[in-house]
Amino acid sequence: MINAVAVAGILTLFQAAPTRVEVTPERSEIEVQATAQLTVRAFDGSGRAINGMPVRWISSTPELATIDQMGRVLALNPGMARVTAVIGGRPSGSVTIIIRALPAAELSVQLANDRPYATQALPLQVTARNRLGEIVDDPDLTYASSDESVAVVDPAGLVFARAQGTARISASTGAVRGGTVVNVRADPGLSYSLSPTEAQVRTGDVIRLQASIRSPDGEVQGFPEWSVTGTGAQVEDDDGEGVFVAEEPGTYRVSARLGENSVLSAVVRVESRDADAELIQVGRGPISDHHSGDVWVFEGVDGRDYAYIGTFMHDWMKVWDVTDPSNPMLTDSIQLDARRINDVKIHPNSRLGIVTREGASSRRNGMVLLDLVTPAHPTVLGEYTETLTGGVHNVWIDGDNELVYAVHNGTRAIHIIDISNPEAPSEVGRWQIDNQQRSLHDVIIQEGYAYASYWDDGVVILDVGAGSHGGTPRAPVLVSQFKYPVGNTHVAWRHGQYLFVGDEIFPPAWDADRPIDARGYIHVLDMSDMENPVEVAKYEVPEAGAHNVWTEGDRLYVGYYQAGLRVLDISGELRGDLYKQGREIAVIKTTDENTTTPNWGMTWGAQVFKGRIYSSDINSGLWITELKERSRIVS
Repeated sequence: MINAVAVAGILTLFQAAPTRVEVTPERSEIEVQATAQLTVRAFDGSGRAINGMPVRWISSTPELATIDQMGRVLALNPGMARVTAVIGGRPSGSVTIIIRALPAAELSVQLANDRPYATQALPLQVTARNRLGEIVDDPDLTYASSDESVAVVDPAGLVFARAQGTARISASTGAVRGGTVVNVRADPGLSYSLSPTEAQVRTGDVIRLQASIRSPDGEVQGFPEWSVTGTGAQVEDDDGEGVFVAEEPGTYRVSARLGENSVLSAVVRVESRDADAELIQVGRGPISDHHSGDVWVFEGVDGRDYAYIGTFMHDWMKVWDVTDPSNPMLTDSIQLDARRINDVKIHPNSRLGIVTREGASSRRNGMVLLDLVTPAHPTVLGEYTETLTGGVHNVWIDGDNELVYAVHNGTRAIHIIDISNPEAPSEVGRWQIDNQQRSLHDVIIQEGYAYASYWDDGVVILDVGAGSHGGTPRAPVLVSQFKYPVGNTHVAWRHGQYLFVGDEIFPPAWDADRPIDARGYIHVLDMSDMENPVEVAKYEVPEAGAHNVWTEGDRLYVGYYQAGLRVLDISGELRGDLYKQGREIAVIKTTDENTTTPNWGMTWGAQVFKGRIYSSDINSGLWITELKERSRIVS
């Protein structure tokens, strides 16, 4: 006999697998901060409605919209949100929520100069804000002038001063309107000039053009509108200068509009930026029985050179003697309790090494300190796990202050560890972006600044002894932050005025034992103003993904996963698309017959050491190459 409890259990089991589910509405369109109510109906094989079916709601785009377990959607940001109903433990129906940006509720209108001379042109600056006070991007604006004999405004918001007098310049979108007054002064006899008027460069070379206005009394501030003919080049305004760079060879006309009837132009001839180097394979340390991770190369206290390589999804660190780079010799391996030895770093004194652990069976990960008195056969000196049990992904050693900056998976914080006594490390400081569940991936220290790669929160710059914002090595102070919509900020490296920031994007459900179709590229930030980083260029190899970077001289070395080791010319000013400009000078694919994944390299990164480039490949181990520069013939 089956009792009532058993019957109820059987009915629940049947209810967990309806044959048809309807989520309504199938599509909804709402504004930011508005709500939408979703409902679910489930049916069995006979088409009968199943009542009381438990539903779990999931938003796959929580940055755009959230949903509570009553099915109420709250719109947070503009975009296309996706919400799924889970029934019986399985996704059973999804809906798309189109979220419109809130319209402008207020317009602020300003002129760069409200007392221009007649014949001058100047841009109208319009800021639109919604009812929440947030800036509205790219509002649809219409412009007008109260007296076009004094000043007129074109459909793009450029104001032309025509004659002495006063006019009101207005901008509107829908029923929202704003305006400002312009007082035009009489033309005192202005003259206009552009320099240079001719130039010859290569693709990727940046030139700056100056447009000047003079009156009988001296220099007058101008507001040139820059343009360039053709599609293979670009020109941008930078505080009045025209910054030109070309991706394709050709002859370009660059123009500066300074007034309604005053347009000056320059001719720029651009030739191809031919690759002028090649990467030559010098040596090889094959590892094909497991995946490899980070590599660090150094000169040991015995005067010989070594490359230590961590492992990806494996528990050994490999020791290679690379004194003869053409014939690397595996001298030892160290086994640790870990599923991943992601990072390897060596103290500048070459007597101490640090490797990171993730996935330890003891659940006490942290970092392991190595005694390098005999670098060919390092020994475990000790470990630090007290505040780093959740796993350490990366570290950076500050040898001057005997500190390690450790990226902790558990707290998403930078933990600062004192290693002045390497047998008894201790935590002396900590910094994190906030108390929410963020994802911190990497940190480097350069010239007193820390650059922390905070995944969806971008790169965070900290003063850790630079002195600019009161930070110290043990007590970091926030300087600035730069983030971009896609996220996945993985690594950052400072070189001169630029910070090279790399994404890392893996496909869903990737498998380390199969080809991984990675994506992501290098963002180039101008750090001239440390508090206001500006993205000025990018380096993006099509259909591939960036990983770790290194710089030496005027060269950027990028482990570009399936696209191999790539070398970039970063001399001079950087602007625009560096790949399309031909600034890439050398490439080598790091794959051969000694690999875990046939015909699929995954270059991890690069380190330049004693004139050679040392790279690890996830699938094939150690690669040693040399960059052979070729002299360029100048016509």
